[in-house]
Amino acid sequence: MSGILNSSIGRKFAMALSAFFLMFFLLQHFAINILSVFNADTFNEVSHFMGTNPLVQYALQPVLILGVIFHFVMGFILEFKNWSARKISYAKNNGAANSSWMSRNMIWSGLAILAFIGLHFYDFWFPEINTKFIVGDMSGLADPNNVESGFRYFEELQHKFHSHVRTILYVISFVFLALHLLHGFNSAFQSVGANNKYTKGLMGFGKAYAILVPLGFVFIALFHHFKYVLS
Repeated sequence: MSGILNSSIGRKFAMALSAFFLMFFLLQHFAINILSVFNADTFNEVSHFMGTNPLVQYALQPVLILGVIFHFVMGFILEFKNWSARKISYAKNNGAANSSWMSRNMIWSGLAILAFIGLHFYDFWFPEINTKFIVGDMSGLADPNNVESGFRYFEELQHKFHSHVRTILYVISFVFLALHLLHGFNSAFQSVGANNKYTKGLMGFGKAYAILVPLGFVFIALFHHFKYVLS
């Protein structure tokens, strides 16, 4: 692995693989969260299954965290090397004319997403880890001493979007995510050599994914926020 990461092509290939993994997780995360809009009970049941399933908790979750860390660290390394190379080329050429705004600002959208992940961990992941593994409550109930209290996941999600400020922060973060994905999705396919007769279709799918998935998360945040405000 270290040999592969020593080359520019190897680093881009590894970056692309981590991107595909994270985009798959993002789609799965959206598929679960959108259930909260349509049926609270279904959302609670799926959330409880994911939150207590040993395979998810002890295998997939650590891999996900490592994937996030790897993706951002590799992204910063590639950005630094690209920046070093552009210092020379920009003196001879107009860099803005040869690349899109999104490709030149991936580092900033990446930092915004990283800040959002920190907020998201603070809102959901850290409290969940504390409840399950420190307090020792794996029941998922709003009141561990009362079976009839029901699962807590839907109520916790709704509560986070009561705040105007937090909702705005989430919406802004998903806008940055869309900008990041608009370049990152197609860049990942190019890095693994997917330049063939399907390239146009992949680009179209990438644009749809980059817009619709973040937009879906924005819809979820605004739905729960305005449901609370108007109630």
